[in-house]
Parts: sequence; structure tokens; C-alpha cells
Amino acid sequence: MKRKFSWNIRVTVGMIIGLLSPVIIVPLTVVVISWAQNFYFSVLWDKFFSDLAVMSKLLSLSIIPNLIWFYVFLNRERYDLARGIIIGSALHLPFILYVNLLR
Repeated sequence: MKRKFSWNIRVTVGMIIGLLSPVIIVPLTVVVISWAQNFYFSVLWDKFFSDLAVMSKLLSLSIIPNLIWFYVFLNRERYDLARGIIIGSALHLPFILYVNLLR
């Protein structure tokens, strides 16, 4: 049976989670990479803001935790929230494609 898509508050909440989760995870990603590569955090953080290619790569890595949110909401049968996570993750895609392919 085909389920009809309707936009509601749960899709909006999922989209907000999908948008903000990578923004919160980026500093943690920078910390892990700085520890693994023996860089100072401040050097890598400055490079994150000054170099668009580095920003794109770190943002791509920070979207991976959205898979955890998606899996949790899917297992709890909260399909609207899972759909919002997908939409929120996809909203990061134009910037990543612009930097990696067109620039």
C-alpha cells in the first residue's frame, strides 16, 4: 500500500535534527582528526573555516551520524521523523556538490 506524503510538524522536527546534527558534530570531527593526525585543534579549525574543500569534506563526514538518527527513528516506526532526517541531510548536498564538483 502506497503511503501518501504529507508535511507535518514531525517532518519539520526531523529536518531540523538532520540540519543541526552535522553542525554539532563538526567540532567533534575536527577534534578526532586533530588527535589522529597530531595537529593542534586551532590549526585544523582555522583551516576548516578558511578552505572550502576542507569544510566540504568535514561536513560530509559529519553527516554520517544522521544515519544513526535515521536508523533509530525507522526502528521505532517514526517514519515522519526519519523522512525529515533524509530531507535535512539532503539540504547539505548542494553546498558539498558545489565545492567538490563545480569549484
